[in-house]
Order: sequence, then C-alpha cells, then structure tokens
Amino acid sequence: MEGKPKPASEAQPKPALAAPAQNRWASLLLLPCSLSVDLAVSEVTVADLLDLEVGSIINSRHAESSPLPVWVNGVTVGWAEFDAVGKHIAVRITEIS
Repeated sequence: MEGKPKPASEAQPKPALAAPAQNRWASLLLLPCSLSVDLAVSEVTVADLLDLEVGSIINSRHAESSPLPVWVNGVTVGWAEFDAVGKHIAVRITEIS
C-alpha cells in the first residue's frame, strides 16, 4: 500500500496537548503569601497581654474541633481546626473554598 496518500487528518501532526496548569502558573508558584488562621480569644485585657510568658495558656471561645477561618493574604480560602500532634498544636485544613 505504498504510495497511497494518507487522509488529511492522518497526514497533519496532532496539536500538542495544553500544558498542565502547574506549568502555566510555574512563574507564580514561588511568590510569597501570608497564610493566617483566626483563633478568637475573648475578654483579653492589656494586663493579660503583659502577663504572657513562655508556657502561658490562653483560653479561646472556640471548642477544640470548631472550624476556624483560613486566610491567604487577607482573603478567606477555607476552614481549619486545631489538632494536637505529639507535643505540638497543628492546623488541620478541613475545607478549601
């Protein structure tokens, strides 16, 4: 079957697949941003702040597993909860909006 021309659809090279999103955004991936989790503490006075020292315990109005807002550069991007990991307190992301 040599010499038989291929149909136009087979003769033309197929276009390359679109670059994955990560490649399109590669130049932005290393930009610094600020991630914050809000832990509301009620009824804190200036005297309470002045008494803070290493090992101080501050009571929060949040229950251990209640959702806390997560912000990136001041914009709410999801929700989290505090979790104990060994001797450390960690933030577990529970929802990304």
